[in-house]
Formats: sequence, structure tokens, C-alpha cells
Amino acid sequence: MTVRRLLAVPVLAVLLAGCGIRSTEVPTDFGAAPSKVQCSLAEPEVAAQASRGLPVQVFLLCGSSLVSVDRTVRVPDGTADSQRRVLVAQGLLDQLAATPSAAEKEAGYTTDVRGGMTVGGPHAGDPEDTIRLSTPPGDLTSFALAQVVCTFSDSAAAEGDGSVILGGPGREPLRRYECTDEVRSRPGTTQPPSSAVTDG
Repeated sequence: MTVRRLLAVPVLAVLLAGCGIRSTEVPTDFGAAPSKVQCSLAEPEVAAQASRGLPVQVFLLCGSSLVSVDRTVRVPDGTADSQRRVLVAQGLLDQLAATPSAAEKEAGYTTDVRGGMTVGGPHAGDPEDTIRLSTPPGDLTSFALAQVVCTFSDSAAAEGDGSVILGGPGREPLRRYECTDEVRSRPGTTQPPSSAVTDG
């Protein structure tokens, strides 16, 4: 009787060890695997943001679309409107080029805008709301151009009509770019619609 009990112990142990979930060749459908990309952040403290500068929004990449996040830019009080537009645009560009915060990275946010780019105001003969970049818009990646266009077009750097006039540092023709729902949802494959600017 004792020998039988001793022999039963290893057999029982093997049986218990096999009680886990075993692989199966039967197809199962439990939906897509959960994504680690959340594309959402905790609500910022608006009062705290306002104390650091002018509240703005910039568009970062998350997953395969553009998502707006809150930022602030510094504009000295009493700045003339023409210079204010350039300062806001430069601040927005700097925010786009900045490395996303730890919380933003964890939520899946990235940027395709590279640092070192600067903003200038209109040249003689340009419309007054022209923004000239140190890198011609046509040289930007499709993602970066979408980020810049959507960020600028909905800011104090533009006229607020959902479009922005962009040019390069030289005499390249100016173009008016629009930020559309299609651009926000597919920035890598959908170029911002644009049209030539013919008058100043």
C-alpha cells in the first residue's frame, strides 16, 4: 500500500503540472491584440500652462494619424502683430521639433519635424501672413509637412481659416496649404492640399 502511494505522488505531480492552458490548432477569434499605443494624455492644468506662456496646440504623430497636444509659447507683451506672428510660428516649430515628454512617449507620440529649422516673416511683395521656413516646405517629409501645416493653420501664426501660406528662404513660389481631415488621419500618404499664391 505504501509503495502504491509513493508511486502515485510523481504521477499526480505530472497531472497537476499539465493543468495549464495548452496550445491548440483550432482557430480562435478573440479580436486584435491589445495595442500599447493609447494616443491620449491626462488633461493638462490650463492655469499652470497659461502661467508659462501663450497656450497653443501642436500636432504630433501617434499611430498613423496626427493628434493635437497642448503646449505653450513665449511672446513678449507689446509685440507688434507682424513680429508676433513670426514669434508664435517659431515657438510652434520649436515645440514640434522638441522630443516628446516621457508621458507622451509612453502614450505613443512621436514627431518627424527636425530641430534647427527657423521661421521668417514675409519678403517684399509677399502676403502679410506668409511664413517662410529656413527649409523649403517641399524638402520636408510628408509627415513633417503635415505636422507643420496643421499646427500653423490653426494658430495665431495664420489667419485662422484652416490654411497657411508657406515658402522657403529664397524666391521659391509661395503656396497656400490646407489641413484637412484626410491629412490628419493619413499624414504619411495624404499631402496637404495646396495652391499657388499669385498676389501679395
